[in-house]
Amino acid sequence: MAFVQNFPFMSIILSLFSGPLCSILSGRKAKWVNAAVIVIIGGMSAAVLGFVLGTGQEYVYTMGHFPAPWGNEIRVGVLEAVMAVFFCVIMLLCMLGGIREREEEIEDTKQNLYYIMVNLLLSSLLALIYTNDLFTAYVFVEINTISACGLIMIRQNGRTLVAATRYMIMSLLGSGLLLLGICFLYDLTGHLLMSNIREQVALIHANGSYHIPLLVAVGLMSVGIAIKSALYPFHSWLPDAYGYSTLSSASILSSLVSKGYIFLLVKIFYRVIGFDIVRDSKVINVLFVFGIVGMIMGSVSAIKESNIRRMISYSSIAQIGYIYMGFGLGTTAGIVASIYHIVSHAATKALLFVAVSGITEVSGDSTDFFDLTGAGYRNKLSGIAFTVGSLSMVGIPVFSGFISKLLFAQAGVGVENTAKMLPTLIALAISTVLNAVYFMKTVIRLYTPEKKAVLEKKQFKQVKMTEEPAKSFALICFIVLNLFLGLSSEPIIRLIENGLNMFA
Repeated sequence: MAFVQNFPFMSIILSLFSGPLCSILSGRKAKWVNAAVIVIIGGMSAAVLGFVLGTGQEYVYTMGHFPAPWGNEIRVGVLEAVMAVFFCVIMLLCMLGGIREREEEIEDTKQNLYYIMVNLLLSSLLALIYTNDLFTAYVFVEINTISACGLIMIRQNGRTLVAATRYMIMSLLGSGLLLLGICFLYDLTGHLLMSNIREQVALIHANGSYHIPLLVAVGLMSVGIAIKSALYPFHSWLPDAYGYSTLSSASILSSLVSKGYIFLLVKIFYRVIGFDIVRDSKVINVLFVFGIVGMIMGSVSAIKESNIRRMISYSSIAQIGYIYMGFGLGTTAGIVASIYHIVSHAATKALLFVAVSGITEVSGDSTDFFDLTGAGYRNKLSGIAFTVGSLSMVGIPVFSGFISKLLFAQAGVGVENTAKMLPTLIALAISTVLNAVYFMKTVIRLYTPEKKAVLEKKQFKQVKMTEEPAKSFALICFIVLNLFLGLSSEPIIRLIENGLNMFA
């Protein structure tokens, strides 16, 4: 075995044990440890990606060298390595973009606690990406939930405490349903390793036995993960959790946490159940309906919102709907579109949250829509970044969001079930128009000059790039990443398709 093949396991362990290390360090030292861990893991993940691309094959890493079904396994392919690299890049930029806000909003004595949660969160995301064991996935789902809850409530004001409580209640409901589904599968198959479960499920399906219990298991796991990832109508926890938590928390939660759960669902569909069996179960039809409804209702709620951070939060509900609509198409093209949208949305939504921080900073720290008039002139980089993010979310060519919507449209046209084609295209059109309404009106507001007398009365400050170099660097990287995803989409799509072929 090549040494690089140990890196996925080492990445999970490094991130997991760096959490306790931060507990004995000061906040400043814990910050540097956290940054170093993310960079090191990102480098190791890139090496793993290079290795898998070079060999052209996935591999299984057995921990403790115990054979299946007793041993625990990590499974590494192209898609897992791509997602690990991408998650590390996004998390690093989110942490860089929120340095000032963390120092201002989190008590000095609790700074190190924040980095413990971030390290544990990264460990859980990596485990969800790599694990080949369904129960191990559930364990790290719970670690992910607890860490995310800590990131929300670390600010410790009334709204964040309520948001964290609501998030915990809804998330634990989803976890419970997921666990019930795993129990059903274990009862049916006698295995917890994903590959072993799939072999037994294929036999059960071929024999035509236990059809209803298998359907219940798939339904429970799908609904459980849908709740945890805020698919409409299970979204009630999301606006407050994203809207009132500190900047880094909101960016990480919106761009990574829900995407980790969704990636696990992709693995369950392909590597645990088998996508053909999932498609025959009709569960995807339910996901398709909820996805389309979420696309519309999330955007409608965003239009009615006057708080810019909550507006972006409601937009996430619509974007999660896109992903589940792609699942609901029941085709490989739909899954590819959904996975690409996971990447596109993660990069764009983190960009928007970091940009909004700079915009509100020059608007008296107000998040109210009408106080943002002319903010694009007072903080030029944040204004440009928000405009780029908005254009991407609407689906303007050259930006990543355009590729996502194009892939969804192509998948909708090519779907075998023609009853889904027209609803898909109509929902894409309506959602795009609604996206344009609330994002473009905000961009127009940012670049509407405010009267000089009003400006002098409010005494809004100007911000230059040199005043916050870390945030400026993060914004520039996010802009470049968005353009890269929009202009160089073909290699990424091929990687996704190659990874899904390895799954199958």
